[in-house]
This record gives sequence, structure tokens and C-alpha cells, in this order.
Amino acid sequence: MDDQAKKTALRMIPYGLYVLGVGKDERATASTVNWVTQASFQPPLVVVGVKDGSVTLDRLKENGSFAVSVLGTGQKETAFAFFKHVAPEAGKLGGYDYETQSTGAPILVDAPAWFECDLVTTVEEGDHAIVVGRVVEAGVRQEAKALTLAECGVNYGG
Repeated sequence: MDDQAKKTALRMIPYGLYVLGVGKDERATASTVNWVTQASFQPPLVVVGVKDGSVTLDRLKENGSFAVSVLGTGQKETAFAFFKHVAPEAGKLGGYDYETQSTGAPILVDAPAWFECDLVTTVEEGDHAIVVGRVVEAGVRQEAKALTLAECGVNYGG
């Protein structure tokens, strides 16, 4: 295989940037993720890629639920704030206000939209786990274009 062609082709897949919230209370955390897609209409299922061996994956499996905050265009700094592990501090995560809804997982208050999921299954192959979740709640604060890796000038994958 031509490694450069593989890398270039895979990087042409468009990616959004989202903040995945897991855990509850003092064990809450959030991580920026970019592998998110809807996988089923009925029931409503989404698939999220989560780094293997991460605190986020451990807490997601521990709690059996998660929330995805959909970032909007212009929220690059927000996305970058969650590239490393964060813990709750003074009622914030990574310096950002958050709230909880039905699952108790953190949702960024500044995100234009969000959805919560109950964990259906995980597939642990490669360096990321494939997490399948059933959407159980959702909210829209404002309609906005999603933040993308292209807007941030970042490449991931390949």
C-alpha cells in the first residue's frame, strides 16, 4: 500500500469537533472527539471513537452513559481545552461552565446543541474503542454550523 496515498485519502474524510462528557459529580470529565456519526434512525444510535486506555473511556464504561456537546463554528478554543484530561474545578470543566441533564454526564453550556446517550456496546479494536450509544435526550440552544477540523487547520488520522 502507498502509505502517503492512504494518509491523504483518509484525511479527506470530513470531521467535526465535539466534546464528549462522561462521569458524574467529582468524577466528571470531558474530552474532545472527532469521530462521531449517526448509525441508526430507529432506534437513534450514534457511534463515537474514544481513545483506548483513556480516563474518558474508563468512566464511560463505568457509568454506562455519555453526553456529546456539538461545538459550533468559532469554538476552536473550546475544542482545544479538552485535548487533555480535565477534572471538575469550581463548578467548571476545563474552565467552561457545564450542566447535567438526564444521564448526569457533563454538557457544555456554550455548545449550540447536545445529545445524551445510554451505552449500547463498545468494540475495542485498534487504538480507539468504537462506542455505540442510544440517544435518550437532546437539546438545541441555537442552530449553527458545526466546528470542523478543517476550520481549525488541524489534521487527524491517516
